Amino acid sequence: MAEPISVDIPHKLGREGARARISGGVGKIADLIPGGALTDNRWEGDTLYFTIEGMGQRVASRLDVAEDVVKATVDLPPFLAMFANKIREKLADNGTKLLK
Repeated sequence: MAEPISVDIPHKLGREGARARISGGVGKIADLIPGGALTDNRWEGDTLYFTIEGMGQRVASRLDVAEDVVKATVDLPPFLAMFANKIREKLADNGTKLLK
């Protein structure tokens, strides 16, 4: 397993506001992986666990929602590790847009 990608996404929505925005846009998360599709998502407390499948790979991920930041963690399989920087950039950019 490649090193997980972690990105902190600051926000001013409060915990509940951020959860609501994420829940409303969870389908857009699959855009992180080329040709990706969201195949599973569930909330456990303030953490959203989700799986994206794309390019024949499964990517397990989570969003930990706090009062002023969302910590995104993406566990890339070795095949997708070469896209780590591009995925990190998209995660930071798309995450910020999702929380606006």
